[in-house]
Amino acid sequence: MNAEAWPKIAVVGAGAVGGYFGGMLARAGAPVVFIGRPVFADAVKRDGLLLDTARFKEKLKVEASTELAAARAAEIVLFCVKTTDTAATARELAPLLAKNALVVSMQNGVDNADQIHATSGLHALAAAVYVAASVPAPGVVKHVGRGDLVVGPKNQATERVASVFGRAGVPCKISDHLATELWTKLVWNCGLNAISALGKATYGDIIANDDARQLVEGAVFEVIFVAKSAGVRLPMFEDPKAAMVGAYKVAESMAATRSSTAQDMMRGKKTEIDSLNGFVVRKGRELGVPTPINHALFTLVKLAEIVR
Repeated sequence: MNAEAWPKIAVVGAGAVGGYFGGMLARAGAPVVFIGRPVFADAVKRDGLLLDTARFKEKLKVEASTELAAARAAEIVLFCVKTTDTAATARELAPLLAKNALVVSMQNGVDNADQIHATSGLHALAAAVYVAASVPAPGVVKHVGRGDLVVGPKNQATERVASVFGRAGVPCKISDHLATELWTKLVWNCGLNAISALGKATYGDIIANDDARQLVEGAVFEVIFVAKSAGVRLPMFEDPKAAMVGAYKVAESMAATRSSTAQDMMRGKKTEIDSLNGFVVRKGRELGVPTPINHALFTLVKLAEIVR
């Protein structure tokens, strides 16, 4: 297939996630516009987007903008803004897109697609995204692990998204149990992100410390109990101890990485903790499930945001 067959793609909220997946699409030949903050857009316009991945290092000449209007006429939108900006961005984006445009929420948390629809009327596809990446400098995406995603359920829209990513060499699975995928990712985020941020620790630091591991497991088990009460089945956690062994193996493969929450705190940015441990605390209260460890982690991160 020639380049004309690619849909026009807009990355809204270009950072580590949007930079990596959008960069992979651009590298494969897709017309991609990256929309981000001035420091990002200026660097990319001047020097290009540098993808420094676990498999290759390559600089790409791509289009970048600070204006959301650059997404006009996009056929696929990778919605990658922080969850704190979901509602405002969705409302601004809605009048720019055609009715058949596909919006893919590639954010942390489990209810972003619903929030996008509730605030803007846009019908968004939820995606569970698995990638270890950071932005060590403006216009530079450092990738150290994974780089795949899951969408669902199976329908024309998800098949199109999976096909586009597949052409770019990005694994994209379609699942009829997407809630399970999203909650599974939430489990790990709640277990690791806040601890990494508060301890200024890498994943390797956490799993090397027995006390930290106990804290991770306590937070994880609370999320599992909340999910069960919410009617979400998590097959992976039918044997929680065995699941933790597997999780630590994954963490070992990304031992030098700090969580996205830690990266935000190190840069003095507001975190997404409300959509992670905070969401679990709220859901636990609604369902009558105690979540003291998640509540403590959530509260400490919120306090740290105040005192910066």
